[in-house]
Amino acid sequence: MAERLRLSVVTPERALLEEEAEEVQVPGLNGYLGILPGHAPLFSELAIGRLSYRQASGTGSLMIAGGFVEVLDDDVRVLASVAEPATEIDVTRAREALRRARARLGTGGGDVDYDRALAAAHRASARIEVTGEKPDR
Repeated sequence: MAERLRLSVVTPERALLEEEAEEVQVPGLNGYLGILPGHAPLFSELAIGRLSYRQASGTGSLMIAGGFVEVLDDDVRVLASVAEPATEIDVTRAREALRRARARLGTGGGDVDYDRALAAAHRASARIEVTGEKPDR
């Protein structure tokens, strides 16, 4: 059994990540999926959240919003609709997006697209979390 996974993350715009990892966690639709070397073959849809991975040299993470993950022969391939590393996230902008989404959710009026506002809040929270800060500031 291999001791490492090959992790690749791509979006429609670019190849974002190609790394070896000891462990990967991805946001599945029904909760987070932990992937270790020797994992059974898997194909799953992704939700909005934090993709994290552990290497001998440390850890890394990305914000993921939708897409798919495939695990096969210690290859973890993430085909994400949106993926952003912490270095590309503007925390001030993410906090403002979270504030606006929460305000829309709090109005409860008939003209609010609840699903869209909830997804915006999840994306903003995930962006803030990936930077290492707490969303509830």
